[in-house]
Amino acid sequence: MEPAPAKAKPQGRLLVSTQLDAKDELEERLERCVGIVQALSNGLSEREANDALTANVCKGQQQHEEVCLGLFALVLTEPTQAQRCYRDLTLVNRDGMNIVLVKINQILMEKFLKLQDIPRTQLVWLVRELVKSGVIGADGVIMTLMKQIAGGDISTKNLWLAENVLDILLDQKEWVLKSGMLIAMSVYTYLRLIVDHGAPNLLPLRQKEVDFCISMLREKFMECLIIGRDLVRLLQNVARIPEMELVWRDLLHNPQVLSPQFTGILQLLTARTSRKFLACRLTPDMETKLLFMTSRVKSELCFVVLISIFFSMFIFKPMFIFNQPAILVMHHSMKPHPAITATLLDFMCRIIPHFFPPLESQVRQGVFNSLTFIMEKRVLAHLAPLFDNPKLDRELRSMLRERFPEFCSPPSPPTEVKMEEAASMDMDNHVLDKEEGCYDHTEAAFSDDEEEVNNKGKKREFRFHPIKEAVVEEPADITPWLDQLDDTMKEKVQQIQKTSGKKTFAASTISDDFDTEQMSALASCLAELFKDHFRGEVLPEEITEESLEESVCKPVCLIFRNLVTMQEDNSGFSVLLDMLAELYQKQPKIGYHLLYYLKASKAANGKMMLYESFAQATALGDLHTCLMMDMKACQEDDVRLLCYLTPSIYSEFPDETLRSGELLNMIVAVIDSMQLQELMCHVMMGSLVMFRKDSVLNILIQSLEWETFEQYSTWQLFLAHSIPLETIIPILQHLKYKEHPEALSCLLLQLRREKPSEEMVKMVLSRPCHPEDQFTTSILRHWASKYDDTLGEHIKAQLIKNNNQPRKRQSLRSSSSKLAQLTLEQILEHLDNLRLSLSNMKNNFFTQTPILQALQHVQASCDEAHKMRFSDLFALAEEYEDSQAKPLKSRRKAPASSPRSRKGVAPPTNNEEESASSSASEEEDSKPKAPKRKRKGSSAVGSDSD
Repeated sequence: MEPAPAKAKPQGRLLVSTQLDAKDELEERLERCVGIVQALSNGLSEREANDALTANVCKGQQQHEEVCLGLFALVLTEPTQAQRCYRDLTLVNRDGMNIVLVKINQILMEKFLKLQDIPRTQLVWLVRELVKSGVIGADGVIMTLMKQIAGGDISTKNLWLAENVLDILLDQKEWVLKSGMLIAMSVYTYLRLIVDHGAPNLLPLRQKEVDFCISMLREKFMECLIIGRDLVRLLQNVARIPEMELVWRDLLHNPQVLSPQFTGILQLLTARTSRKFLACRLTPDMETKLLFMTSRVKSELCFVVLISIFFSMFIFKPMFIFNQPAILVMHHSMKPHPAITATLLDFMCRIIPHFFPPLESQVRQGVFNSLTFIMEKRVLAHLAPLFDNPKLDRELRSMLRERFPEFCSPPSPPTEVKMEEAASMDMDNHVLDKEEGCYDHTEAAFSDDEEEVNNKGKKREFRFHPIKEAVVEEPADITPWLDQLDDTMKEKVQQIQKTSGKKTFAASTISDDFDTEQMSALASCLAELFKDHFRGEVLPEEITEESLEESVCKPVCLIFRNLVTMQEDNSGFSVLLDMLAELYQKQPKIGYHLLYYLKASKAANGKMMLYESFAQATALGDLHTCLMMDMKACQEDDVRLLCYLTPSIYSEFPDETLRSGELLNMIVAVIDSMQLQELMCHVMMGSLVMFRKDSVLNILIQSLEWETFEQYSTWQLFLAHSIPLETIIPILQHLKYKEHPEALSCLLLQLRREKPSEEMVKMVLSRPCHPEDQFTTSILRHWASKYDDTLGEHIKAQLIKNNNQPRKRQSLRSSSSKLAQLTLEQILEHLDNLRLSLSNMKNNFFTQTPILQALQHVQASCDEAHKMRFSDLFALAEEYEDSQAKPLKSRRKAPASSPRSRKGVAPPTNNEEESASSSASEEEDSKPKAPKRKRKGSSAVGSDSD
């Protein structure tokens, strides 16, 4: 007898599965919830079914979740019932759709590739409906959905998803414009996807993507600016599309067209691209696989470099670590794949002069700083084995030696141990071949982000490192440029060289017809002769008048002194400016040295505006760009000098410093707590103004993307100013409790000191309600104990105002963007939380007449669902209504006498008078009234006889 065939496993309606797959837990739970919903609503009319579902969710949290998830599953699996189920879902849910949003995100991150076709289509439809309804958190779902659009994939499903998400963004553009992060993330995504859609059949989709990106870049460029330097790379990739070329040209040559606050491409290149954007172009599946490769596979890794890694090297900041993957790719690929290393090194050399010619010196300095940082952090022990490796061709090695001579010389051997001991420690049991002999046996690895650089907290290392040798001052070699000078100038330059730079030339020796070639040669000579003057700290350790004057006596400062003492109409003035501008090309540090001289020298007192003339004479030709570049160079070289210059820079150039947070970010990124306190003292004494009313809100919003200490420092500096808090209170609409704890904690402490105004209360109540977000409850509780009358009047005004708005979609009206709108449901939720918070203390806030009257007003017009949800809150109003009704009933039962019987009797007082008059009026109202008779010549007021 043959065995019976195995019973086939039933296929679910949500996920694709095989006979070998275990039943998915999420799918099983959703099926159970569907059964509960169907059991409650089968055989009932739509209204009866809705009442049954509403009654069930009121029983508790578990029943609420079961009903919501059941309706959610029906939306995904039953297209014909989707509209009705979504409507029921909006009516019965009590958590702002939070449980549904959580499950959508879970499916997108874990199950999206397994979804069957119908649920995938319905999921996108549901997201569209959530966006149309303005559900809080819908922007996060959209950003998660965009992660599933894979770059480089032009399959039908991927194109369908890209187009449908784009349609949602286009149809709900006003909603999109309220969320800065969503704007930036969608622009980042579709700028990448445009490159894939160049085929003829995909041109209509590409045109829609191009139109969307241009619209966002033109209308909301400052929001797009938070992308950082990777935006430059993405725009480069699409710059040949005609419409995009116009944006690209404006970015390079006319930045103010994009935004008045945008100063130029340097501002963008100095901004780090957050890992959020880099991660958004990885699908969850790809992210999981990459995580496995990078954490589990130790050798023969497939290293991937987006040119974005190198962008971090071009404009380098010490806190950036994105240069480390680039150097490690080269290091690890040298032995198995030398062609990869050679290609990357060749690119690094050739891109420096061609990346952006006006910033060539900054790019060269950025790469140099990056390589220095790599060695300091011991990512690689030394770079000579990489840059001068026999596996590289001769031309490339020659170019590397020319570009980076500092890193091509082999390290000197350690002198603190004998060579025999070192050999026995390091080389015992190892046989090295000729190629590998120059490599450090320490495994190359990423630097530790938490590594301390001071001796006290320095980690102990048991490797032997080369001793750092002191800088040896070699004689300046200016021979290549001397031959380009005329005899008179050559003699002057040689004289300077002989005196070791103790003498400099007078500007009068430069004739008006001094040609450009000679100017460039002279600048090269001076840059070489003065190179030692740009090493070390500029600012004296102890700042006194004498020490400052001594610090500005370097030979390079004599050029500045000549400039200061000249009249601007002097012919030599413009020639000297041109020479300084040429010197600036060779030595970028000259800019902040000039700023220091103009502040520190007595001879330059009141001459700070000469810097503007210098900036306009440079190749940059723009004060703002030049100033920011020089302050950036100063920040990287000498933080003390940066703090010393800060008050003068802000006071002398307010239009360049106060309109954006660019300089402020440079400062708070590097200062320590003592320097922060010093700057606050400058603010308090009136010698430093870092914020003004018209731009402070925008700067604080920009600071939300900065590091924690940078944000705290920014808020401390803001609070040192005397700017009314109401000026920046709208920032509350941008703050999310998980993402912006720094700003929220500073605002909370400041609001605690303020008497609540109507605008403050409105903004505080506008925050979305969340069980973990205690901001609104805590400040309302404080105000209720200290300013209960004022708070009560403001809350009453908001309740009555918002009660007059349509309530059908009000629970979904609050946008998920940073600019949330105040709704009646939000106010009631916050009041209920406040009621619970005050329940354990004696407080009369909820006994105030304005609050109780407002609750009565709302209760009279709200639906049953809201009455049930906020029953405890409305019970306070019912008690107040009962207390008002009792005296009225007692007055009606009191005996009343006729008005006539009281003639000639003294009038009653207080309560007796009120009771009598009330009874009399009631008695009169109960009697039938005779028709009035008109009398000729009589007054309009009747007598007693009437």
